[in-house]
Amino acid sequence: MSGMDVVVEHIPGPSIQDQTASVSEDLAKTMDLLFDNRFQRIGIWGMGGVGKTNLVRNLNNKLLEMNSNDMPFSCVLWVTVSKNLDIQKLQMGIASRLGFHLEQSSGADGMATQLHRRLKEERFLLILDDAWQKIDLDILGVPRPDVQSGSKIILTCRSLDVCRHMETDVDVKMSVLRDEDAWQLFSRHAADVVSLEHIRPLAEAICRECQGLPLAIITTGAAMRRKTNPVVWKHALNQLRRSVPWAAQVEVTVYKHLKLSYDSLEGEDLKNCFLYCSLFPEDFSINIDELVWYWLAEGLIDERENYEDFYSRGIYLIENLKDACLLEDGSHKGTVKMHDVVRDVSIWIASTCSEDGSEFLVRAGNGLKEISATELSNSLIRVSFMDNDLKRLPDDSVIQCSEASTLLLQNNRHLDEVPERFLERFKALRVLNFSGTRIKSLPDSLFQLDDLRALLLSLCDIKELPPLERLSRLQVLDLSLTRIRELPRGLEQLSNLRRLNLAGTSELEVVKAGVISKLSRLEVLDLSNSGYFWKEKGAVQEEEACFEELQCLERLQVLSIILDWNPCYSPQDTITSWINGLTAFEISIGESDVCLSVRELCRLSDAQKRVSIDEIDLSGGRIGWLLGKASYLSLNNCGGLNEMVQDLVINSVGRSFIYLKKLEIIGSDNSFGGRAAQYDLLPNLEKLYLIEMTGIESILELTNLLGLRFQRLKELVVHACSRIKYLISLGNSNIRTMPNLETIRVDYCENLEELFNYLPLQINMAPDPITPELKKLELNRLPKLRNLCSAETTWPGNQVKVEVRSWAMP
Repeated sequence: MSGMDVVVEHIPGPSIQDQTASVSEDLAKTMDLLFDNRFQRIGIWGMGGVGKTNLVRNLNNKLLEMNSNDMPFSCVLWVTVSKNLDIQKLQMGIASRLGFHLEQSSGADGMATQLHRRLKEERFLLILDDAWQKIDLDILGVPRPDVQSGSKIILTCRSLDVCRHMETDVDVKMSVLRDEDAWQLFSRHAADVVSLEHIRPLAEAICRECQGLPLAIITTGAAMRRKTNPVVWKHALNQLRRSVPWAAQVEVTVYKHLKLSYDSLEGEDLKNCFLYCSLFPEDFSINIDELVWYWLAEGLIDERENYEDFYSRGIYLIENLKDACLLEDGSHKGTVKMHDVVRDVSIWIASTCSEDGSEFLVRAGNGLKEISATELSNSLIRVSFMDNDLKRLPDDSVIQCSEASTLLLQNNRHLDEVPERFLERFKALRVLNFSGTRIKSLPDSLFQLDDLRALLLSLCDIKELPPLERLSRLQVLDLSLTRIRELPRGLEQLSNLRRLNLAGTSELEVVKAGVISKLSRLEVLDLSNSGYFWKEKGAVQEEEACFEELQCLERLQVLSIILDWNPCYSPQDTITSWINGLTAFEISIGESDVCLSVRELCRLSDAQKRVSIDEIDLSGGRIGWLLGKASYLSLNNCGGLNEMVQDLVINSVGRSFIYLKKLEIIGSDNSFGGRAAQYDLLPNLEKLYLIEMTGIESILELTNLLGLRFQRLKELVVHACSRIKYLISLGNSNIRTMPNLETIRVDYCENLEELFNYLPLQINMAPDPITPELKKLELNRLPKLRNLCSAETTWPGNQVKVEVRSWAMP
């Protein structure tokens, strides 16, 4: 350690005593990782300004306070990497810290060799702050840390991708501050002015706009420090809400700092995809499915790719933006959102930083009642007035928006008319969204939009549309939840249409033959919860579309429809293979209240190919042809279940339904008996839900018929099965163990006495254990439950989380 004065060098900055509770907690977690021998490379990542450098600075200074006997490192080396990676500068910084002279004349390889030899003498901790790309340790001259050497590396970065390339052992994502910590930090920098009665509400609102981002909180608080005029505070708040950097230090310290993350994105398409997300309101959860179709319509994704490829490309881009901390998970599954400060920066970039002078105009979610025509100019390329209170649109020749490609007007609940001249000013539109408005008709000027690719009219009061054949480039047409009674004329001529959404069109009574089947490029068709029930050929009038027509859609990948039940229907092999070739489908038989839309279907990982049957007598009926590739079967209040199961057993000789992962049966008073399958018909079943099945005393009545072994079952749910006395009698079935079962939920089974039952002579032969992976057991309202399992050795033990409500063992 010659030449080095101290093991740890103090890094100036706020001490831990001056930090929020969040920082203290993050520091404690990181220190735990540092002293854990399992981790040699630790990644700290998060959005710009979230406090990564502050965290490792405090960690460094915490090590400085340690007793020398407890210190695991002989030296702690801090180097700042920065965006423009300079290997030689890093080498010189490490050598300087070691008090070691590097011979630069030996060249890059020679310097790396010298540094490597020197560092091998140390048990070092290397802190690489603000890394933007992979740093090759061999080229740098840093020995690879391992358990034997005791050396470690901590790196901070904005992108998870950097952690991956650096092959970190553990990654810690830093989150924004909690509300109370954010206010504490803001108050400290704005000083006691925030306690003034006429300032505090404004200060709290400004702090909320920062959304817990420390850099924004500190910069904004300091900019408002000791300012007592409420007008100044109101101005700052209004500018923040308009995504305008209202003070020079805000632009330099926050906006330009975060813009570095945008600048580091690879490729203009990814940058444009990121900027597109700023068109949505603050804290808005953007549906991923909708976003990807927007990008396609805008040309940000290659439209020559098929549905599966371009959709995968869209998900890949979204994951890249999430890894770069420019997008985050939304408030519910299948959505993403922008942090408010990131959104502000995105709007600022899109409105002021383009090389060609093009701009975004974003007034989403601002409570506007009218649009100022003077704001609409030819410099605009994307315009969003979604989620406002607009009552009318300007009918003004002043409007000039000839370059705008996206116009979002959805969710303006009072908007009921589109002036003829309004759309004449938007001739370059590729995306037009009027969803969630009260418009009843569209002006003829719509058909001057020669380049329109996506027209979205969901939840409008429209009963009929004018002929659409002139919209020849249209790729997406969304008429979901409208009041249309028949398909618009000219629909069959839309040769480029790729997605047709008719979900929830309950008044749709007619689908004429040869209309949908002529849409040769159609890839997604959604008729979930529509008023039109598809029937087989021969069961419909000559002018109506039949089910077999759909197989003409050779490019179709995703389908959701309601099929009229015909128990004797056995389709030709061509239509069965066509269904099996779809990427995702929901085929609903009967009047289902739960028919999934395509949007839901595409985001369900375990139920992408669903068959749902509601309130149908299945006796004498065949459903085997529907189950060839189905992953989820739901039977709701259906009669004749025993006969249906018998048909599956008899007509499925030699094959199993290997793709079915979830089986749900709701509302049945059937008992089960008869010929049992000789092998497991559902060998890959992962979830079994039995609800309100009042005719069975044990689920074995059903499982024995189907030959189920439960080798892959992960979740078992039994609800309100009033006659059931035990779940499974393990001596009387093919089931000996359920090796993958993780969750059991049983409730409202008033006669249940035992979960797993053995006959007395079989207890000593019981396997050990039945459910080795069981993690969660939920029991509720089981008044007669006496025992979990008569063979105690078969119970998995203490690792099970048991939740018990309202039952008692006598």
